[in-house]
Amino acid sequence: MPSREKIEFPGHSGDLLAGALELPDTAPRATALIAHCFTCGKDSVAASRIARSLVSLGYAVLRFDFTGLGNSDGDFANTNFSSNVQDLVAAAQVLRSRSLAPSILIGHSLGGTAVLNAASEIPETVGVVTIGSPADAQHVAQQFNCDIGAINEQGEAEVSLAGRPFTIKKQFLEDISATSTQVIQQMKKPLLVLHSPVDLTVPITEAERIYKAASHPKSFISLDKANHLLTDKRDAAYVADLVASWAGRFLPAESTAESSKASPRVKKGEVSVEERDHKFLLDVRTDSHHWQADEPVSVGGGNAGPDPYEHLLASVGTCTAMTVRMYAARKKWPLQDVKITLRHSREYHKDCTDCDDKPTQLDVLERDIELIGELDAAQRSRLMEIADKCPVHKTLTGKLSITTK
Repeated sequence: MPSREKIEFPGHSGDLLAGALELPDTAPRATALIAHCFTCGKDSVAASRIARSLVSLGYAVLRFDFTGLGNSDGDFANTNFSSNVQDLVAAAQVLRSRSLAPSILIGHSLGGTAVLNAASEIPETVGVVTIGSPADAQHVAQQFNCDIGAINEQGEAEVSLAGRPFTIKKQFLEDISATSTQVIQQMKKPLLVLHSPVDLTVPITEAERIYKAASHPKSFISLDKANHLLTDKRDAAYVADLVASWAGRFLPAESTAESSKASPRVKKGEVSVEERDHKFLLDVRTDSHHWQADEPVSVGGGNAGPDPYEHLLASVGTCTAMTVRMYAARKKWPLQDVKITLRHSREYHKDCTDCDDKPTQLDVLERDIELIGELDAAQRSRLMEIADKCPVHKTLTGKLSITTK
């Protein structure tokens, strides 16, 4: 099944930004980075629906809240268009550290203008997509045009955007006034422009400006009858289909080959492990599940999945919890919950019956078990005994032989 991970990473100013990294159930065809609309967030209807659709088509997708919005830290009043661009660059770096550098940049509304500006700073980008976007950031000033005088005079003013109050400072106006379509001319990346002719927030003439400023290859597709926020899920799914189809011709040959390669068929009872990036990132599969393993960044990995010892601890912990639960259910004991915490360490023992003269290294797994419920002392004692009888526990503490061929 596709997976979703909540991640945090430092933005342009060091404030932690909140993101959602979604992965398909097979090796990703490519990675898409999504920038949301002005004052929206990563969980906007358009961003979330497009992300889900792309994941179903085999793409990894990261969407995140810009500084001061949604679940991200920071003060929105101190941000501007340039800071949004730098947040995108920071997000790309996080993906790069996980061996998932973004190939496709997708921006909705002002987020589209931001990806146009960020593309030159993200070298792995092979395609840029704008959805209902203005050609430059100056267009956003129209949303608080009646307050511009107050902002310039007082240095800042509270404005209403989409029914919510936001503080806009003079530095924001100065920042967007410096933007132009020149960056589109210099981008030199394949471009897909998506825009609705009935968009009441950003007129379709802005799409025309983007298209004229861009170099080939470039494409324009009309999103007939769609509103600016793409609130109809059919429109979001349509956008995802268009993006996936369009991007395919620009992805490196090895990426398309990887995506077309069928997932390995794994027999029941077996586990398949295959390299993803030829470093430490691995695809782990059973007959019905897929997940990833990796090493921490500190040792050269991307931290995109649990490391081998975390898998080992998880194996012991899950087996313990399941065994205790099965026994309590069979006895009809009032066990409400089982919580288990595990740690791995190594100790050196100088005295050991099987040792020669050299100290021996002993691996130690510590397991803390919390049994929650109206259990009496005898029941708790028995369940702790049962915990030591879990099959994985027996495997690790019994005679274990590993054969290799």
